[in-house]
Amino acid sequence: MAVQRARKRPFKMDLSRLHALCEANYARLLQLFPDYERSNCREFAVADARVRLEVLERSRHTTFFRLHQMHGEDRWLRSLVIDVRAYHDAGMLEVGAFQSQARIQPRYTYPNHQMFQQDEKLQQNQFLGDWLTHCQANGLGQMPALAPRGTH
Repeated sequence: MAVQRARKRPFKMDLSRLHALCEANYARLLQLFPDYERSNCREFAVADARVRLEVLERSRHTTFFRLHQMHGEDRWLRSLVIDVRAYHDAGMLEVGAFQSQARIQPRYTYPNHQMFQQDEKLQQNQFLGDWLTHCQANGLGQMPALAPRGTH
């Protein structure tokens, strides 16, 4: 008797879940950086880390931000850098680049060379939501902006 191979269902992105997540992340970012239209940067502390929310580019309907978390012990724990795009007309915030890995596809075949999960885009946006929520709950006041690296 021949053994039939179980057919693997093709992966389908849960768009409604992704959209809901992007909408919630938009609201979270605006709570942390409400004056982004007038200011280019906001910094605050989260435990012993410093968080910097920076406007990279503005246009009529979108704003590009870089979210950067720097630790006092960078040698032990790498900095977190996430580039996001806010779509103001849709009220959504989406990860554009995560730790310098740009252009995340909506889905991946698995396994793949980069070892991304099939729902990598959804997972990165979920991580962003968890991180923004953590910043909301644990952020401590606004801090003065740091001088750009390499200048003193």
